[in-house]
Amino acid sequence: MKIKSQQDFYSGVMFIAVGVAFAWGATTYNIGEGARMGPGYFPMMLGILLAGLGLFILFESMVVETEDGEPIGKWAWKPLGFIIAANLLFGVLLGGLPSIGLPAMGMIVAIYGLTFVSSLAGDKFLLKENIVLATVLAIGSYLAFIVLLKLQLQVWPTFITG
Repeated sequence: MKIKSQQDFYSGVMFIAVGVAFAWGATTYNIGEGARMGPGYFPMMLGILLAGLGLFILFESMVVETEDGEPIGKWAWKPLGFIIAANLLFGVLLGGLPSIGLPAMGMIVAIYGLTFVSSLAGDKFLLKENIVLATVLAIGSYLAFIVLLKLQLQVWPTFITG
């Protein structure tokens, strides 16, 4: 068979690889069964579903005719770098970095940092929209994780809360 869509083909391969990795990693935990699920049940089912979706996309990439073969373009290094940096910054701000003496800044500051840095990955940066988005995300995360789920997360920096 001939690959008729390069983008779909490699997307399918990626989904299959990630799905198999999740399912394989889940085997180190107790899987359980549908009525009594273990800690490995959800990652196993997620991995199987992701691999199945990847197989479907892979099959479709070889069957469905495309006009130009949908070639893979160049890597978008700028967005990739900013998204990875935003996630790393979120982790550092949320938990701190004791090796350099940076205290944990808490969930609210971490969400604002994540939002601002990840928005730099786009074509344009609009400060007002980013402030609104970060505020909505911070309030929603506070309500979901602190109020409803009652998780013990640090909300504010230690120098504010003491």
